[in-house]
Amino acid sequence: MNVEAPVQAKLLQLAAVDAELTRIAHRRTVLPEQQEVARLETQRNAHKDAAVAVQIMLDDLDRDIRKLEGEIDAVRKREDRDRGMLTSGSVAAKQLSEIQHELASLERRRSVLEDELLEVMERREASAGNYDNAGALLTKTEEELAAAEYKRGEAIADLDVAQTRCESDRSGLIALFPAELLGIYDKQRGLHGVGAALLQARRCGACRIELDRGEIARIAKTAPDVVVRCPECGAVLVRTKESGL
Repeated sequence: MNVEAPVQAKLLQLAAVDAELTRIAHRRTVLPEQQEVARLETQRNAHKDAAVAVQIMLDDLDRDIRKLEGEIDAVRKREDRDRGMLTSGSVAAKQLSEIQHELASLERRRSVLEDELLEVMERREASAGNYDNAGALLTKTEEELAAAEYKRGEAIADLDVAQTRCESDRSGLIALFPAELLGIYDKQRGLHGVGAALLQARRCGACRIELDRGEIARIAKTAPDVVVRCPECGAVLVRTKESGL
C-alpha cells in the first residue's frame, strides 16, 4: 500500500488520541472517587442494618414492658380486691386465711414482676442509646456519601470532557487517511491495542522489540510512501529521522 509519508506520520497523532481514549476508559473503571463511594455505600448499609436490628430489639422490649406492666396492673387489682375484702369485715374466718395467703402470694408475684420490669427497662435504655449511636453514625456516613458522590460526579464530568475532546480530535484525523489504511490501523488496534507506532532507533514503538539488521536494511530501502508494518506485532511503522535507518 502506498500512502504519502506526511499522511502516514499523522497516524502517530491518531495513535496518541486512541491511547488517551483507552486511558480514559480505564480510569472510569478504577476511579478512586468511585471506590470511595462504594466503600461508603457498604458502610451506610451496615449502619442501616445495625439501626434496624436495634429498632427490632426496642420493639420487642417495648412489647415486653407493656406485657409486664399489664401483668403488674392485674396483680395490683387482685391485691386491692383482696384488701377490700379483708377490711370489709364480711369475710368468714376460713376464707380470711385463704385471702391472706393469696394476698401474700400476690405481693411476692408483683415483686418478681417489678424486678423483671426494671431489668427490661434498663435493657431498653441501653438499646435506645445504641439506636441513637447507630442513627448518628448513619447520618454521618450519609453526609460523607453525598460529598463523595459529588466528587465522583466532578471526576466523571472531567473524563467526559476529555473523552469528547479526544473523540473530536479523532474525527478530524480519520478523515485524512485512505479507507484501506484506516482499516488496517483499526484492525491492528483491535487485536493488539496499538495500530501504529514510531520506528525509533530500530525499535518498534508498539511492541518495543528491536528489529534485526536485515529487517532494518529492508525497511531502509523501502520507498517513503510504502506502508511498512512491524514483522513482530504487525503495527504500522512510521519512519522519521529518529528511526535509525
